[in-house]
Amino acid sequence: MDTIVITGGNRLCGEVRISGAKNSALPILASTILGGGECTITNVPRVVDVLTMGKLLGILGAKVAHEGNRAVVKADVIHSTEAPYDLVKTMRASVLVLGPLVARWGEAKVSLPGGCAIGSRPVNLHLAGLAKLGADISIEHGYITAKAKRLKGARIYCDTPTVTGTENLIMAASLAEGAVLMKLREAGAEVKTEKDRVRLTVPGKLKGTDVRTLPFPGFPTDMQAQMVALMTIAEGTSVVTETVFESRFMHVEELRRMGADIRVEGNRLVVTGRQNLTGAPVMASDLRASAGLIVAGLAAEGVTEVQRVYHLDRGYEQIEEKLQALGAVVERRKMTSMVR
Repeated sequence: MDTIVITGGNRLCGEVRISGAKNSALPILASTILGGGECTITNVPRVVDVLTMGKLLGILGAKVAHEGNRAVVKADVIHSTEAPYDLVKTMRASVLVLGPLVARWGEAKVSLPGGCAIGSRPVNLHLAGLAKLGADISIEHGYITAKAKRLKGARIYCDTPTVTGTENLIMAASLAEGAVLMKLREAGAEVKTEKDRVRLTVPGKLKGTDVRTLPFPGFPTDMQAQMVALMTIAEGTSVVTETVFESRFMHVEELRRMGADIRVEGNRLVVTGRQNLTGAPVMASDLRASAGLIVAGLAAEGVTEVQRVYHLDRGYEQIEEKLQALGAVVERRKMTSMVR
């Protein structure tokens, strides 16, 4: 088991290449099931979840090759329409193959998904939508089975937001200014967007800002832990409200170990910024919490050890190398055993 060790207090500056988003790569990879030719996907992050999706596609019968940050998938022939439990339990996004399989091949059998310990993440809206399109749905022995000779278009209303039910809205909203950059500006950062890069500087002291997580194009829940870490050293008081997942505050106790002043009030965090944090051994509870704790460690005085970083490797590519390129003192240490 590895540990990330950060010596905080160094000002970061420089340039790094940003990896592609894991949460974008996974559905793109799953969509290759719909096509008959060879698909080449570029800027694919080499993270555990992406490799797991490649293994799943291979089990289904697709030919998958990873060449650096390129993935080449050929799904002309599928010899199985079953996504087994042993693989799906390690990554919730495996459920993304359900729709493409039933759409192209007429049937799918997919294990109910696993994922991070951040609360209930039901797939009932996926199933209701498929049923509207004409699929026969059943759940037996922990598996979803969907069958249809041919899906038919339908008008689908989702009573809560779901990515798969809002694709057209996402395309319409793709040119709108979102979520994360606006809040960084409110906190005092200067952000300039260019064609293929973002420039960010912080000329003065960060200021507290309120954040409320929402489905796209609102502030993403996947950035909540990182923003909370940022607000722990900002001037004033910030209120962070989590509306997407009910159990995504597990990083709070770890941040408190570093000296953060955070109060939990239901689905809200009240964060009072402090002059600085202090390094401490902390334990990551999920993928995004891992990143939040690293952010806190970069700002803290002394050494921070982030344990259980196998979560981190699911979604962040070569994060140590990127931070080192900015001047951070950070390294990965191989651990044979660990006692807390």
